[in-house]
Amino acid sequence: MAGSTGAIVEVRGLRVVRGGAEVLPGMDLSVPAGAVVGLLGPSGSGKTTLLRAVVGLQVVTAGTVRVLGRPAGDAELRRRIGYMAQSPSVYPDLTVRENLGYFAALLGVGAEEVERVLAAVDLTRLGGRRVGVLSGGERSRVSLAVALLGSPDLLVLDEPTVGLDPVLRRDLWGLFARLAGAGSTLLVSSHVMEEAERCDRLLLLREGRLLADATLPDLLARTGAPDAERAFLTLVEGGAR
Repeated sequence: MAGSTGAIVEVRGLRVVRGGAEVLPGMDLSVPAGAVVGLLGPSGSGKTTLLRAVVGLQVVTAGTVRVLGRPAGDAELRRRIGYMAQSPSVYPDLTVRENLGYFAALLGVGAEEVERVLAAVDLTRLGGRRVGVLSGGERSRVSLAVALLGSPDLLVLDEPTVGLDPVLRRDLWGLFARLAGAGSTLLVSSHVMEEAERCDRLLLLREGRLLADATLPDLLARTGAPDAERAFLTLVEGGAR
């Protein structure tokens, strides 16, 4: 799935303090271009905070975050990054197609782009339905469709497959692989360790600390574990070689 070389995201010494608590105590990592990078860890491990820092929405206490060669949050990055938050960021009183048309207009892309992303997330048949009556999983897919508008260089997706049935989850990971194959870079968070198998590279987080930055084969070789979940437990317990 990996495509070009180089780093799309560079994080150095990232520290975030929120409400007097240190959420990220100092983190260094890189996200390679043209890859599906899985940000995996339990709830409360700092995944969302890190993703918000990458897209420039998080107040940073110390350190630097650079994306596509520019400081995170730079105005030049707005059209080059697609971001899907955990909570659906769409308007419930508009239809699916109206929501996408609104965001497409902001990006300066046409109606054909709306139809493309609707098909990509398997929502064409619901295009005329008001978002407020959709299921949680369907609303999440609308948010994902918004993030896909304009074919951004970097997609930052916070738990995009949560609440989805296994078939749709499989299909979305297939879409992510195709996007990476076409040159996009994806940073995808999940608390489901089995999704590690679908990623080119893994970033494992726990309590704000990066436990591993490796491919799945390298991680399994390092820990002697048969799968990502047991590799994670081995790292937590300090049993990695």
